[in-house]
Amino acid sequence: MIEVKNLSKHYGDQIAVNNISFTANDGEILGFLGPNGAGKSTTMNMLTGYISSTDGQALINGIDILEEPMKAKKEIGYLPELPPLYPDMTVKEYLRFVYDLKKCKLPRNTHLADICKLVKIENVYNRIIKHLSKGYRQRVGLAQALVGNPKVLILDEPTVGLDPSQIIEIRTLIKKLGKNHTVILSSHILSEVQQVCDRIVVIDHGNIVADDTEENLSKTLSQEHRLIVQIDGPRNEVMKMLEGISGVKKLDRLKSYSGDIADYLVETDEKSDVRRELFEKISSNGWCMLGLKTQELSLEDIFLKLTMGENIKGFKKAKKEAD
Repeated sequence: MIEVKNLSKHYGDQIAVNNISFTANDGEILGFLGPNGAGKSTTMNMLTGYISSTDGQALINGIDILEEPMKAKKEIGYLPELPPLYPDMTVKEYLRFVYDLKKCKLPRNTHLADICKLVKIENVYNRIIKHLSKGYRQRVGLAQALVGNPKVLILDEPTVGLDPSQIIEIRTLIKKLGKNHTVILSSHILSEVQQVCDRIVVIDHGNIVADDTEENLSKTLSQEHRLIVQIDGPRNEVMKMLEGISGVKKLDRLKSYSGDIADYLVETDEKSDVRRELFEKISSNGWCMLGLKTQELSLEDIFLKLTMGENIKGFKKAKKEAD
């Protein structure tokens, strides 16, 4: 478990991280998002003990990273964006070096063999690292993070530069690791966070602006009700019918198909549920409703709303009321 309590980092008058608090629970994969310059890397560097904080605490399984850095770091496996590899070593030599560096007490040969099998690098175990592909080097970097079987994994852009098949394999591995480890995953690839993470923390200008599941963030930030309805009927008449429904704030025809079939975006006020009336009017006109679904905010929409200065106050108010 990772506990961040009122953590801050100042560089003179510049505030990089401003009194932030969040937790990553056992067996949870936490997505850590933020635009460039938001304080994301600074936070991760404080969590791993690379830099000290100005104020506050970062606890790794209850151990303060500042008070007992060596003990806390034994609980952490860290994969930075650029893996800390020695290119002239073989994979075997490098992992043995990391094993000794971490003063690992587990049976060396068995432990390293298990890690290599987990990250699928057994076939390159005796090869020189500089001769490996980007994907294999990334796997070796992940392997070094797993040496010592740390309870906490902090992964910074773990799939950067990989091809699509390699990305899928690494994501699958991270999901597997999340069953037995606490994982913080930092990534600019929003679809990756969406597919892998259980919860999302968003930081912007040094402040935490969101901490919740994607589903809850979408519900909280959606200020209008949006429906996408597919109707088979005369398009102009359909638009007039939709305009006449009480509570509808905005209409748009999204996409047209063969014949009179089209998709329509129907936005309503927060108090109106127009689905029953919508169905009855379509039916009474002799038209056909072919589909009806709500339009949820994507993770990209959520990220932009939170980091572009929109809806942050509304989010905090709604979150406080929900709690």
